[in-house]
Amino acid sequence: MIDKMRLRDAMLALEEAELAHAREAYEEYLREARIDHSEPVERGDQAQAEAAGELAAALDHPVHDHAEKIARLREIDFGPKSEVSEGALIDLGGKLFVVAVSTIRFTCDGATVMGISPQAPLYRALEGLGAGESAEVNGREVTVDAVA
Repeated sequence: MIDKMRLRDAMLALEEAELAHAREAYEEYLREARIDHSEPVERGDQAQAEAAGELAAALDHPVHDHAEKIARLREIDFGPKSEVSEGALIDLGGKLFVVAVSTIRFTCDGATVMGISPQAPLYRALEGLGAGESAEVNGREVTVDAVA
């Protein structure tokens, strides 16, 4: 299995990169929303500034979301686990999931992993199970091959 401290570090790096990207987009739209009032403002410029302001407001949520995920990753105990719980690395038929925060698929120690949150239906179905135990997920029987 994967070294879980490297897994945590990979997830932190992923979320920090996502946060930086979200901040850049947010700041870009904020710059575009500013109007130079030292010159006459044309109607089209005003409309573009308003649209950029609305997009900046919409991008504010992802900035906070990624910041919250980073804080959460720093709090979670990624120590060894024997059952599906927060901080556990789960092998489901060769597909690896880590219970922490939701992420896109990423690579760690040569393996592809996806982060899921404790609110995810998959986690709720598997919570408390150990290796070799099964549960129904979306009408399918899923067996936990390993938990670390």
